[in-house]
Amino acid sequence: MDEDFRSLADRTRDESGGSAAYRRLISTDDLEALADVLVAREQPLWAREIAAFRLGCARDVRAFEPLVLLLNHRDPERCVSASYALARLGDPRTPRAAAALATNALRTAYALHPVRLLTALRAPESVPALITTLQRLLAPDEPHWRVALACVEGLGRLGDDRARPVLTTARDHPRLAAAADEALARLGE
Repeated sequence: MDEDFRSLADRTRDESGGSAAYRRLISTDDLEALADVLVAREQPLWAREIAAFRLGCARDVRAFEPLVLLLNHRDPERCVSASYALARLGDPRTPRAAAALATNALRTAYALHPVRLLTALRAPESVPALITTLQRLLAPDEPHWRVALACVEGLGRLGDDRARPVLTTARDHPRLAAAADEALARLGE
């Protein structure tokens, strides 16, 4: 059991009260049984999360939509699990979905994990989405500086010269300046 799965298992064990349904979902290798949880009525969120995570890690595309919903959840731990599984899923829709979540101005408070996922995916959508998100977050008194920092760090790792102007602007923001300098250094400034 890898660390991410262990973390999910520990957290959902508490949510489920260690029920028999929990033990079954954690231990089964039956992908059909996991997929059934995603479409069954009145399933608790912890059960859907386990099923989606396990299916995503098994590269089963039936997990895509539930994982995208979890990536946009208000609970950061659910976002982390969803991001991990989406990165392993290999579905070609994932970069577009992550870009849509990262650039949605109404959901900026929940954009941290979509931004990190875009960086990990290194997809064609990654750099434009991170630039768009960062540009919006450079406004004075923007409260979502952690998302902005993730954009700066991601753009540095992606190493695309299209990010140079927005990274140069980010240098003027105290919380972003060091990361922006590092990102620009990676671009060969």
